[in-house]
Amino acid sequence: MRSEELAGQPGDLESPLSVAVIVGSSRKGRVGGTVADWFVSRVSRPDIKLDVIDVATLNLPLDLTATPAVREFTERIRSADAFVVVTPEYNHGYPSGLKLAIDSVRSEWAAKPVAFVSYGGLSGGLRAVDQLRQVFAELHMVSIRDTVSFHQVRQCFDASGNLLDPAPAEAAAALLLDRIVWWGQALRAARRIDPYAD
Repeated sequence: MRSEELAGQPGDLESPLSVAVIVGSSRKGRVGGTVADWFVSRVSRPDIKLDVIDVATLNLPLDLTATPAVREFTERIRSADAFVVVTPEYNHGYPSGLKLAIDSVRSEWAAKPVAFVSYGGLSGGLRAVDQLRQVFAELHMVSIRDTVSFHQVRQCFDASGNLLDPAPAEAAAALLLDRIVWWGQALRAARRIDPYAD
């Protein structure tokens, strides 16, 4: 397809990158909302358009039936150029609701980048991220090496959701965003020139 034919279409190469932030925890009393809100507040760039998807609100069926909720979620994944997954670590792994969301969609994930903001205890959720990298690789995605990780997360934020020591996390978030934009733009252009078949 010629470049002049691409102009004005959804996902136009000159338009802001559509980044879906997926909040992976659905547990009552979760700290994931605080972590996600902090990350979203760091995104004030004209080259990024955000869509925040909270797994806790999706109402996806366990049997992966193609319900209206699944179709709506699938369309949001299809429309995204890149993803940032905000995940806790539960028992050395990631949440079941997040896995259900991932498995509810198939080809719409392919040839797109995914980055991670993780949180937990001593490991900061990094064991969950290691497992998610394997899952997303199976879906033909590119995982971004650079992460934001909160170790002993409940000691990182005050009661208002502000970071007690913001500088390291803000630097990590800025780098993550630079990486996701680079990969997101590169892969968006590649998909338009030569659609990916998984």
